[in-house]
Amino acid sequence: MKKKILLISLVAFIFLLTGCASSDETPSKAVENFLSKYQSMDQEVLTQLDEIVSNDETLTDDARLEYKSLMERQYQNMSYKIKNEKIEKDTAEVDVEIEVFDYENAIDKAKEYYDENKDEFTDDNGSIDDSKYMDYKIKEMKNVADKKKEEITFIVKKEDGLWKVQNLSQSDIQKIHGLYDD
Repeated sequence: MKKKILLISLVAFIFLLTGCASSDETPSKAVENFLSKYQSMDQEVLTQLDEIVSNDETLTDDARLEYKSLMERQYQNMSYKIKNEKIEKDTAEVDVEIEVFDYENAIDKAKEYYDENKDEFTDDNGSIDDSKYMDYKIKEMKNVADKKKEEITFIVKKEDGLWKVQNLSQSDIQKIHGLYDD
């Protein structure tokens, strides 16, 4: 439900960072620099995450803070391995295996619980209270300890002598956020 709205915002967030050029001499280094911005909680990453989460009207103020914290936790705990680099002229493909918290599994379980217990997510008038569901889903995501591995092929292009990570697909972005549904 609301996951898709926030995910679209996070997609825009990733697109803003993918345009970053790197002075490194290899496509793999450009990908490493791209991913390390998340792991190190680069100020650019934090600023854009703040903007995206604060503008999401589907979240309460408390849920915004908690969701931001979940994304920060995901980024800081993401690990990766460069598996392969294939360069053809000024374009390269860099195959990477990432390991992230499995938030998708928690969301699936929360949705299943929601479907079986809708009465717990209603307001005083008997209408579905989306904020209750969002709070429950975030609570379940906070409890995630399991990780999963995903494969991403980054496209990196050399522009003006610099290797630049190109925009990621929506499924690759979902993989980075631990939201990819196999």
